[in-house]
Amino acid sequence: MALVTTTEMFRKAYSGGYAIGAFNVNNMEIVQGITEAAGELKSPLILQVSAGARKYANHTYLMKLVEAALIENDIPIALHLDHGGDFEICKSCIDGGFSSVMIDGSSHSFEDNIALSKKVVEYAHAKGVVVEGELGQLAGVEDDVKISAEDAKYTHPDQVEEFVSRTGVDSLAIAIGTSHGAFKFKPGHNPMLRFDILDEIAKRLPNYPIVLHGSSSVSPEYVKIIQENGGRLADAIGIPEDMLRQAAKSAVCKINIDTDLRLAMTAGVREVLYQKPEVFDPREYLKIGRANIKTLVAHKIVNVLGSDGKA
Repeated sequence: MALVTTTEMFRKAYSGGYAIGAFNVNNMEIVQGITEAAGELKSPLILQVSAGARKYANHTYLMKLVEAALIENDIPIALHLDHGGDFEICKSCIDGGFSSVMIDGSSHSFEDNIALSKKVVEYAHAKGVVVEGELGQLAGVEDDVKISAEDAKYTHPDQVEEFVSRTGVDSLAIAIGTSHGAFKFKPGHNPMLRFDILDEIAKRLPNYPIVLHGSSSVSPEYVKIIQENGGRLADAIGIPEDMLRQAAKSAVCKINIDTDLRLAMTAGVREVLYQKPEVFDPREYLKIGRANIKTLVAHKIVNVLGSDGKA
């Protein structure tokens, strides 16, 4: 099966009251764990690559890993650029075989964001590639994206119609209280998402796919394993999964998950190396990390996204 765009995925997800998981990939074990889980559960899937992942793994290697996943798993898979910071990286990914890109102009003024996003859309659509835009800014750190809590901005519902109509973006990432990284909320503060903003945006953009970034739940079981095996992740707090499930039942058609994957992989590696210091074969610890990834993704597909059986 060849790569697909997210158009049909999102249409079905919107009407079906579920979301598609967009999982960040960096190496072979992460790709294997994600795609094996999705393949067994017959879930449509978005594999997404950040600029940092392309620097780390090389575009060609990542493309070949995804190509292998397409051969091994009979499910629809889209390959998406996560947080494309400028036209050039979006163009490179479009020309390099991606089926979807995100242009993140959220740090620019409203007018400059529109101009940049429209430029990417025009180039992408001519090549049969879909585009995700962003309004509002999430706090936290992910690769080169670093936004302080003070600088974070909720998406203004009164801007979304103009932004979508003038740019032509195929989906829209919004800021309603999610954030990047493992430390999304301060200890003692109850996690809260602005569902009122989401609902208002859904009214203004009927049947239009909305995206949530920074949506890892910072899985407590993996944080515990890391802590018990020499790690330091005290006070790591994520988005409650029941809130994400609620969002998936509404206009949210794509939920981004990265930090949870990192935690699952690290928990497996740490547990082996800490408890079995004689181990030096990378296969011994990476296969445990890969198994954790598969277990995590299967849980997300069934209990958070609701996308199992929807391929």
